[in-house]
This record gives sequence, structure tokens and C-alpha cells, in this order.
Amino acid sequence: MKAARSRAAATRKDSKEAKQPAENKIVGKRKVASRADKIDQKRSKNVTSAKKDPNKPKRPATAFFVFLEEFRTIYKQEHPKVKAVSAVGKAGGEKWKSMSNEEKAPYKAKAAKRKLEYEKLMADYNKKQETTDDEEEADSESSKSQANDKDDEESEKDEEDEDEDDD
Repeated sequence: MKAARSRAAATRKDSKEAKQPAENKIVGKRKVASRADKIDQKRSKNVTSAKKDPNKPKRPATAFFVFLEEFRTIYKQEHPKVKAVSAVGKAGGEKWKSMSNEEKAPYKAKAAKRKLEYEKLMADYNKKQETTDDEEEADSESSKSQANDKDDEESEKDEEDEDEDDD
């Protein structure tokens, strides 16, 4: 008798879950979780992000990536048959972790130098952006005033024509 009750309770529970939206269902079920993830991915693809400016300077590499640039060439010379990027990354990460702070110092110095250059470039870029924004605002204001001047001239001509017609 108890077994029958538990089966009935289980089927009621399943039917309740079936009626719920995918986001609210129990995550333990793989199909439901994967469907919800796919829906979320589709939604995120449809949302358009702000367009990136191609003239904006790229962020500088960190000390690890400066090290990895040099490590890649060495690793490829020592292991010419290994083509996987992941293998190079893993080996580089292990090497970086095993290095002391003294060994990392030149890479940190190079990264700091690149960061200073980046900050200078960004300051110049931001100044250019401010000036172009100011010019665009001035252009839009001048074009509005020019359009208003033309409208005023046309309305004056219309008024003069009406005055001549009345005489």
C-alpha cells in the first residue's frame, strides 16, 4: 500500500514539474538544465552590445602573457611535434608557477612599461574623443541654427508676399 502511495506522489510531482517553466525546474535533470541553458544563450546572442571603437588602444599584456610570448618560441623549438595551443599554455602555466619572484621580475618590469605606454595612449584617445564629441555638438547646434535661419528667411518672404497681396 505504501509503495502505491509513493508512486502516485512521484507522478504528481513529475506532472507539476512538467507544467513549470524550464528555469524553475529541478536542475538535477539534464535535459531540463540543458534546454534552459540553450534558451539563455539564444537570448544573450540577440542582445547587441555597444560597438567597439577600432581606434581605441588595446589593453597591455600582463607579466604572465609577456612571459608566455617568449616561452612559446622556446617550447615550439624544443617540442616541434606538439601543435596544441592548450599544451603550450599548460606548460607555460606550470613553468610560471615554479618561477621565483626574482625570475618573474623582468617580465613584470616589461608589463609595467607596457601599461605606462597604454595609459598615455588612452589619455590621448580620451582627449580626442572629447574634442570630437564637442565638435559634433557644435556642428549639430550650428546646423540647427542654420536650419532655423532658413526657416526665418522663408517666413519673412511669405509675410512680405502677403503684405504685397493685401495692397
